[in-house]
Amino acid sequence: MALHMMMRLRAPLISFGGETIDNHGIIRSFPALSMVTGLLANALGWDRSDAAKHNILQERLVMGARLDSGGSLLVDFQTVQLSANDKGWTTRGSAEGRAGGAGTYAGPHLRYRQYFGDMDVLLALRLKSADESPTLSELASALDKPARPLFVGRKNCLPTERVMAGWVEADNILNALERAEPALQASTLAQWPVGEGELLGEQETKDVCDERNWSSGVHGGWRPVREGLLHPAQVETI
Repeated sequence: MALHMMMRLRAPLISFGGETIDNHGIIRSFPALSMVTGLLANALGWDRSDAAKHNILQERLVMGARLDSGGSLLVDFQTVQLSANDKGWTTRGSAEGRAGGAGTYAGPHLRYRQYFGDMDVLLALRLKSADESPTLSELASALDKPARPLFVGRKNCLPTERVMAGWVEADNILNALERAEPALQASTLAQWPVGEGELLGEQETKDVCDERNWSSGVHGGWRPVREGLLHPAQVETI
């Protein structure tokens, strides 16, 4: 069996970012590999310019998630009127102006941002090359004493409880999600990498694009995952 670190992502608002289409910020049901990489890197105090370290950590992560509470979908409509001398703040650390001529200032900035309200997600993860730094123990310590405030997706999504949620010895990611406390009380949707366990019951295989090239800042590539329902007291895997 291998040691798996558990993480609890619970917050009044959560955003697992997906594809952004124009001014619509779409979210997904499960956290992206890149988001968890960024959360851990933030806890360690890494800077966005540490692209090589981010890429290596993302490549080492093996993770899955179960939705203990799926939450409810919310859409936040954001609007602000900017003049020619006003700038918008961006996460890239540079001010955002508006392209085009004077007419571009006639209309307001409009944004539609999706969130899940009252969501509760349990993650199971381990690291390839487990003895390399950062180790699971170093990540656990960083989550309990993060170098910077942690957030689940967007910066206004602050966790409401301890993110580090304990340890589980398991054969694979799916088995770790099954064994984790609290025990399942109802059928629960889960996602885990292909090759990390299979349910005897119904499951779906799909490809997700959730890896980030931290050097270019662009998402790309696909990885295969499985999704299925975990059932309390009668979970069977092969």
